[in-house]
Amino acid sequence: MRAARFYDKGDIRVEDVDEPVASDGKVLVDVEWCGICGSELHEYLIGPVFLPTKPHPLTGETIPITLGHELCGRVKNPPPGSRFKEGEAVMVDPRITCQSCSSCKAGRNHCCAVLGYVGGSASGGYGERVAVEERMLHPLGPNIPLEYAAVIEPLAVVHHAVKESGINQWDDKTVLVLGGGPVGLALLLDLRAHGATNVIVSEPALVRREQVAEFAQAVINPAKENVGEGCRELTGGHGVDVVFDCAGVPVGLEAGFDAVRNSGLYIMVAVWELTLPCWQFLFKHITIKGVLIFTTEDFEEVMQWMAEGKLAGYEKMVTGRIGVDDIVEKGFEELVNNKDKHIKILVSPKSAVIA
Repeated sequence: MRAARFYDKGDIRVEDVDEPVASDGKVLVDVEWCGICGSELHEYLIGPVFLPTKPHPLTGETIPITLGHELCGRVKNPPPGSRFKEGEAVMVDPRITCQSCSSCKAGRNHCCAVLGYVGGSASGGYGERVAVEERMLHPLGPNIPLEYAAVIEPLAVVHHAVKESGINQWDDKTVLVLGGGPVGLALLLDLRAHGATNVIVSEPALVRREQVAEFAQAVINPAKENVGEGCRELTGGHGVDVVFDCAGVPVGLEAGFDAVRNSGLYIMVAVWELTLPCWQFLFKHITIKGVLIFTTEDFEEVMQWMAEGKLAGYEKMVTGRIGVDDIVEKGFEELVNNKDKHIKILVSPKSAVIA
């Protein structure tokens, strides 16, 4: 079968690989769509960062490895006794956990000591099919279209971030979202579903600013405006209560620390390497919280909210569709060179040509 595999920085190859085998209670899934994630773009540009350079303790796999962790598809040849039917539409929870460490036993499997994931620690959704444990599959049902289901994974990431803030009432909070890309837009949808009405977005790209404008109170262009000053003007001089960093760039961090009020909350969603502006951190008594991935509950709640219409607008996260044979030129290179034009590009392993 055809698959896109990561070998090294700037080296992703589409090649023929062996078909996966559904052994040890695993189920085969024919992949329909898989999103390109910012973390994978990060690997393409400077990796390997998180991808295993030696056999992963849970899967035994190492690079070169088939990428793709935002994947959905249809069940193929389910084993006897499976709760799934042939051809049933499913979303894959890509997390691979040991289920035996202290975090897993405490119900915090997103903090698993040897956390892995499909498309990183095991072959993923940029291949025509995958073999995963049945517990990792979630039926989509009639109210979640398969052609958009791949956005469930990034929506679960931001849903987890919003819940981890510890804030239960959002209608009286002012929020700054740094970055209007796929994670930023997903966060706007989730914040709106949680009742937030005073949300400001900082985004330099015109297309992305236009995309998020209908979901935000105000949108700031940080290339032309001072983010901190703009936020203070919109909050009576106080600054915002909460900052969600979905950009992961030093200039964004500095702007966010400037914009947040005294004793405000700064939540790091993006993955990056940088140094904190220590004086503002100390002087303003800022609380910083890091979040990563999501829980099973988060994943299931997002699916339920989508089915109930609470996350209306999620279709706008998808701005491009390509076939796997074009994944380097029209996927990764397109995002590197024309990032401003896109939110989320979905990849189909089934065809080289997407209408």
